[in-house]
Amino acid sequence: MKNYKIPVLIFFVFLSGNSFSQLKSYALSPKGDTLNKTDRNNLKQGMWVIHVDELRGEPGFEEEGIFINNEKDGYWRKYNLQGDLIAVEHYKLGGKDGLQQYYSFLGELEREENWKGYNPDSPYDTIPIYGSGSNEITEMKVVKAEPYSVKHGVWKYYDGGVLVRSEEWDRNNLVVPKKTASTAPAKKKEVEKTPEMIKWEQENKGKKKVLRDGQTGY
Repeated sequence: MKNYKIPVLIFFVFLSGNSFSQLKSYALSPKGDTLNKTDRNNLKQGMWVIHVDELRGEPGFEEEGIFINNEKDGYWRKYNLQGDLIAVEHYKLGGKDGLQQYYSFLGELEREENWKGYNPDSPYDTIPIYGSGSNEITEMKVVKAEPYSVKHGVWKYYDGGVLVRSEEWDRNNLVVPKKTASTAPAKKKEVEKTPEMIKWEQENKGKKKVLRDGQTGY
């Protein structure tokens, strides 16, 4: 797989001049790009590259994306420490929002998630209320919106790049598919007739109140 290794940061600079007077600190990449900026209120701003070392068996990683007022925003890309892309995530105001994609170290798609993020333009939100022990929505309730992210939409799982399972979520509630009852009447099983049964029916055709005695011989 193509190596996407993020350039290692060279150094941090603590500012005292006029040139980035609104910033408290920043870092420079080998190409001279300004990264990892922190403003005077200690809020992360702009493009950041974050390195996390392996810890207690958990693999390390590096990720890059945009901060706005200390919150992740827009697309973030995550790489393992060998430089392979392992995730593409989308954020809004610090929470996941929309489609997220996760990959194996071979570059094969392993999982797709969908999330619903907080919308600051909507001070109130409408949420479904589900009945006890059922998947039926009994009412819709209006609540004050708070910053959050919830599972919302279709999640897909892959094996070797092939879709093997999917599930649907409605604001953190797993949607259970409804079973469709068949409207067609059950087909009556045909009983295989023996030669004796066929002969008896032919001899007694048209006769009323004729009962079979269970004997098959003549």
